[in-house]
Amino acid sequence: MRIDLSLERVRALLAAVGDPHRRLPPVVHVAGTNGKGSTVAFLRAMAEAAGLRVHVNTSPHLVRFNERIRLAGRLIEDADIDAILDRLEAVDAGVQATVFEMTTAAAFMVMAEVPAELAIVEVGLGGKLDATNVVDPRLSVITPVDLDHAEFLGGELAGVAGEKAGILKPGRPAVIARQHETAMAVIEARAAEVGAPLTVMGVDFDAWAERGGLAFQNQARFLDLPAPALTGPHQIANAGLAVAAALELGLPEAAIAEGLRTASWPARMQRLTAGRYAQQAGEAELWLDGGHNPHAAAAVREALMALQARDPRPMALIVGMLSNKNAGGFFDALRGLDARVFTVAFEGACHTPESLADAARRSGFEAASAASVEAALDQARAEGAGRILICGSLYLAGEVLGASPETWPT
Repeated sequence: MRIDLSLERVRALLAAVGDPHRRLPPVVHVAGTNGKGSTVAFLRAMAEAAGLRVHVNTSPHLVRFNERIRLAGRLIEDADIDAILDRLEAVDAGVQATVFEMTTAAAFMVMAEVPAELAIVEVGLGGKLDATNVVDPRLSVITPVDLDHAEFLGGELAGVAGEKAGILKPGRPAVIARQHETAMAVIEARAAEVGAPLTVMGVDFDAWAERGGLAFQNQARFLDLPAPALTGPHQIANAGLAVAAALELGLPEAAIAEGLRTASWPARMQRLTAGRYAQQAGEAELWLDGGHNPHAAAAVREALMALQARDPRPMALIVGMLSNKNAGGFFDALRGLDARVFTVAFEGACHTPESLADAARRSGFEAASAASVEAALDQARAEGAGRILICGSLYLAGEVLGASPETWPT
């Protein structure tokens, strides 16, 4: 699939269909390296709890393309996808848009035609030159920035932060997650350059776990909220970022609380209790996570450590990763977990199970390659694992969910 970061083609494509991105409801534009999807899920749940009709555009999908476009609370229908893509293909001959540019334009077209009060748009890659960065947002949100997609965004944190900060717009407010100081300096410089007022976690607001719930404090108020529905200590920060965004949008506290309780986001420390893999796992807990970089692996480690502190069980990790991902950094971030690693391949350009197992061993894990997820599950259960996490790639997570229709995102 061709990835060619530019705004010229998508602007030409949108112009050919009447600039639908200029007719969207108020937009929240979300960029960042990790936590984008979870933050979007929390904010959507909060806005819907407030009675708003909410459009959402995210990527990638796990099982079905429909997951990328949510119209006023419901995933887009197959017939609507076909119709909108046919309309786009009729005008695309001179544009030669990429697949992502086409799907972004399709999302904006249908989101402009279906009534709603809010649109949440997730950046696909980077920010500055991402196809979604044609919108004029009511609010920008930047989740934690770290290294990923180095082949497109570079291997320096400052450069990556500059790409993410490219979504900031003149005079438009932005809510910023807690950042490494290098990334924060770049974001602040861009905000000053364009005149975008910032609300920054750790400076203007904060969130923490307290008495089994979520405590949120900004300069004006303290909120005693329920615990986030999504699993893992890292979700406290994602939820806190969403709370700050919700308050910026004027959502009521009751809706914010309800959104925290009801948010769902597949393949982010998701407990699998149905489907063929859950049945195969038997009495062992089975979890699924699509995080694929060291920062995400560190969050997975925290989540597993918290589970182990409450209910210690022998652990196993079933890991598959795309070949362009930093396997060594991923396993290094998991150091300290007492877990057996089983490595697998999946459809697409991925690390071989043998090379992944070698990377895991270099990080201090006992590791073995397996022929499939099913074989790895059998090996893990045979060795007595009571808690099993399938992780390392959203593509692998999609294959796992896709094998059991009852687990598909809705």
